[in-house]
This record gives sequence, C-alpha cells and structure tokens, in this order.
Amino acid sequence: MASSSPSPDPHARVFSSLRPHFGAPRTSTELEVLTILRRAYPAHSIVCTSPCTCDLLGYARAGHASASVSHGADHDASRLYRAPRSRSEGGVGVLRDHVRIGRWDYGWEGERYMVYEVEYASVYPTSPTKLFYVLHLPPALPAASAGRPDGPSDAIDRLLLACGRWSSELHDEIYVFDDSRWRKDRALYASVQGVSWDSAILDPATKRGLLGDVAAFFASRALYAALGVPWRRGLILHGTPGNGKTLSIRALINSLQRPGPGGAQPVPSLYVKSLDDHVRGPKHSIRSIFQKAREMAPCLLIFEDLDSLVTDKTRSYFLNEVDGLESNEGICMIGSTNHLETLDPAIVKRPSRFDRKYHFKLPGEAERRAYCESWREKLKGNEDVEWNDEMCSVVAQWTDGFSFAYLKELFLVALLGVAHGSIAPGQSLLAPGREDSGNTSSASTVIVEAEEAGGPGVENCTDARDGGEGAEGKQTMPEMAIPASLRDNVLLAAIRAQIRLLRSEMETTADSKPDGKKVVQQGEEGA
Repeated sequence: MASSSPSPDPHARVFSSLRPHFGAPRTSTELEVLTILRRAYPAHSIVCTSPCTCDLLGYARAGHASASVSHGADHDASRLYRAPRSRSEGGVGVLRDHVRIGRWDYGWEGERYMVYEVEYASVYPTSPTKLFYVLHLPPALPAASAGRPDGPSDAIDRLLLACGRWSSELHDEIYVFDDSRWRKDRALYASVQGVSWDSAILDPATKRGLLGDVAAFFASRALYAALGVPWRRGLILHGTPGNGKTLSIRALINSLQRPGPGGAQPVPSLYVKSLDDHVRGPKHSIRSIFQKAREMAPCLLIFEDLDSLVTDKTRSYFLNEVDGLESNEGICMIGSTNHLETLDPAIVKRPSRFDRKYHFKLPGEAERRAYCESWREKLKGNEDVEWNDEMCSVVAQWTDGFSFAYLKELFLVALLGVAHGSIAPGQSLLAPGREDSGNTSSASTVIVEAEEAGGPGVENCTDARDGGEGAEGKQTMPEMAIPASLRDNVLLAAIRAQIRLLRSEMETTADSKPDGKKVVQQGEEGA
C-alpha cells in the first residue's frame, strides 16, 4: 500500500487559505483569519488583539519578551528603506520589513506562543487595520489531540494583561493626537528635554503664576475633594505670537514628566495637533481625545492654537466634553491662542472650563536684556565675536517692541552676517559722514541719532516704542547713547543694520506693552 503524502505544514495551509481571501471581496477579515487559524491549529487557544492596546512586538523589542520570525517563505511583507533622520548627519539608513501576513515565535515568562501579524485595508479610506492573533498550546492538550480549547488560555490572558499595561504607559514618549488617532511621539519627547523654567525668559509674574498654578493643581487632589469641587482645571495662554507660549508649554511638559516632590508620580502630557477626521468627523476626534485623557488622568491636556481647533460646528460638542456628565477628574487643560478675541465667550468667560487666562505680552526691557545675555552666554569662548555686557543694555533699548521671536531672528541673521563678512571690520555705528559731527556727550560716549528705518519704497509706521516722533508713516531708530568702546564693534553694527530691516518688515496690529500702554506690534508665524 502506497504511503499517503505527509500533511502540509499548518502555517503553509494558513497562508494558502488567506491569499485568495485577500484578493476577493470580504466583510469580516477578523473572523475569516480566526476561522482559518482554528482549522490549521485545532488544539491551540487563539485570541485576536490589537497592537493599539497590546503592542506585542514593541513589548519584545523593549526586552520584556522574545520574538523571532518563523514564517519562512510564506509571508507577505515589503522591505522598506528608512533614510537617516537628517541628511546632514550622514549614515546609510536602515532597512525594515513592513509585514502584512507573518508569524512570530514568541516567548514570555517560560511560556511559548505563536503570534500571527495580519494587516489589511479597511473599508473606509483610513489607515490599514493591523491585528495580532496569539496562539498557545495548553500543556494538557498535545498537538495531536482532536479536542479544542473552549476559550483563551490563562497563559494568553496573563501575557495580554502585562503587555497591555506596558502598552498603555509612556516610555520616553508623548501622546500626540493627529490624523484622527493617538500615537506615541518619541521625537517630541526628546525635543522638550532641554527646555526648563530656568532657561525660559518670561515676565516674572507670568512665569511664577503659570508654574505655581499647574503645580498646585496636581498637588491638591485631596483639597479639591475636601471642598467638594471637581478636580479639574483649564488655563488659556494668549497674546502676541513669538513671546513664549509654546516655550512655556514645552517647559511644563518637561517639568511634569519628572517625579515631583515627595515622590509624586510624573504627570503625562497629551498634545492635540488637529481634529481632522475625514471619515467620522471632528466630533469623533473630540470624543477620542477626552476618552484618552480620562484614561491617563492625572494628565496635562494641551490644545495648541485653540481658536483653530474649536470651530462653530464643534464648539457645543467640545464644551459638553469639557463640563458634561462624564468626569474629567485630574485633567488640567491648557489652550493657547494668538487671537483671544476670536474664541467664543462660552470658552473664554466661563470659569470651570478655562479658569484662568495668562497674557504673554511683548517683552519689556528687562526681559530683552536677559534674552541678549542668554545669547551672549552661548557665544562665550568664541574669539571671532565681541559681545560684552554693555552691548546687552544697548540692544535691549534699541529693540523696544520686538518679540522674542524677532529678537532670535535679529541675533541669528546678525551673527551670520558677521561670519560671512557682510559687515566690514571697523565699520562705524554712526551714520555715514557723521563720524566727526561732534555729537558727543563725553569723551567716552557717542550719540547715534534717530534715523529712519525704511528705505525707498518701504512703507513704515510711527511707533511710540521707537523713542522719537519721526516723519509720518516712518518708523525710526531711537536716539541712543553708545559707549565709545562699542563704536567700532562689528557685531553691534550688524545688529543695528538688521534692526532697521526688521522694523520695516513688521506688520502692525494692536497690543499692550508691559506697562499696559497701547502700542503697535508685529504679526508673526508661530507662538
């Protein structure tokens, strides 16, 4: 009697069964895959799970389990090239497999599993759906047994509980909501590591109030409970673009992700980038955002550019999530905006939604001087640049009305000009032909008189911050006493030239100076 041919490998049967399914109309891929796996592995316990809640391969990469490819030639995957993070850093990049059908041998705490990774296109035009199928052979049921386990094995449940707990936590990451879903962003986490309140140059009262407000909230759960008040809070950061709102948010994220006084647990941050959801709409995004915040509480929930996120169509739904029937215990919301006046009064003027508003004004002279000194500190030891303490006072007075963002642009472009020789050594700070004008108040001081900032064809505006009336429609440099020792300073000459150019570029809108007076201020991208 001829011997029968050996039965094919179970995984080969799985793959050959899945292939026609993926090439034809289908309704429930999850059920079809589960059915195929049960036919191929009748003695195994099989459970389907999602990498969104149980990232089994990430859990293994972190060293908590082992995973090795075991699908051989029967798989569906693309070999993809990933370029270096930055072309300037060099390197050849890396190759990685994007798996759509594959099998992994998986080990955890002495137990052996098989994990099938399956990815397929969703019905709706969103990202593909990826699933894990975890298989485990109970010791009491040998592979040849005809019996079938009634449900998931205890070994699978223990693995999913441990992996699920790990997957729900942040590991040097920040949750970012974008493209209708939450993702963990390691790059954003890395970008805030160097930002601290010590290095943040802000109005002292604003800095002290904001930091104290947030810290006191997270430390006062028991007090809120004793008072019978819901433990939640909302803050709005508003004001001129480029004056520290984003910097303050980054400093808050960094300070909260470290253990607090008395061993207090770190507070995670959730950053909302957009509400776009082309399939289910922004209301679904708002719902998903607050569901995640409630899961992660206590947490910091950040809505940057709140005015562009909450529109007339979504305002009512947003407010229902903020103070509706569901508890938002432990959530501190921070919304930032460059245009407070565009926000609905139901958001701005209703405590218990956003309780406090912090106004980020144009920096005063003390803050501008401190910012100059921070740049001077960066250049310590650079023999090509002469930046002494006297320059900080001079530049701080020259730059009345500049935002921090404009100051950064000023110093950056001026330093580049010096580095590339745009300013000649020995160039005088006096206007051409005035070097010997006799405008000196002492042997150690020269006077730079008011000078129009614009040139031919440039429309300027009168600005009370500039220290002089100037001709109508012209923005002027303030008349300023300069120590004679700085008269031939190349960097100061470059800074002065760039101040004139930047003033001519500034758009004019109304804002308040630190002393509360109305002035003209610049518009700018960013916050």
